[in-house]
Amino acid sequence: MSDLPAESPELVNRVLRGDTDALSELFAIYRPRLWRMVNFRLDPRLAGRIDADDILQEAWLRAIDRIDSFISDAARSSFIWFRMIVTQTMVDLHRRHVGAQKRSAAKEMSIHGGWSSDSTSISLARHLLGHLSSPSNAAIRAELSQQLEAALSTMSDIDREVLAMRHFEELTNGETAQVLEMTEQAASARYVRALARLRHVLTAIPGFLDDSGKS
Repeated sequence: MSDLPAESPELVNRVLRGDTDALSELFAIYRPRLWRMVNFRLDPRLAGRIDADDILQEAWLRAIDRIDSFISDAARSSFIWFRMIVTQTMVDLHRRHVGAQKRSAAKEMSIHGGWSSDSTSISLARHLLGHLSSPSNAAIRAELSQQLEAALSTMSDIDREVLAMRHFEELTNGETAQVLEMTEQAASARYVRALARLRHVLTAIPGFLDDSGKS
């Protein structure tokens, strides 16, 4: 994991005093990490309609409107506060654009204010499949995607979330623990178990580990 950006106490104190310029500076510090989360979670059906920058722009406007809640909601982590706002923005956009198709809006967001198990499984499968250098055939890739989603469904909801946050969003163990409302020790143990479980379920897909070169 790369070094995390640092926020200064002075910057946070300015935000607490209602300084929107300071809020903008803080958002800029975390923007690359938030972009990574959006890129991982964004429903592919939204491609061509909105992109990560559109979502972050709308989330930023919401953050300005909610600056008064910063003092209470961001007490432990300003990054998690921004992440929560971005997540809520994405869920609303999913509901607006594709919620009437296959997913109900109620299923988009469930785990501690985070993503539903179905959404996380789809995102995990898409990004795991993206690591493959082959096959290029669309039908074969679609079949592999279905197999991946089925395999991932055998993991617990929490283990999938821990895997998504730590391995793909690159949250720290402490941040993951905070989002999922568990101790850091429990979050760490869950991550180790989730990685082991992932490798196990992927072995059920013939040749997947050999082709991807990673678990």
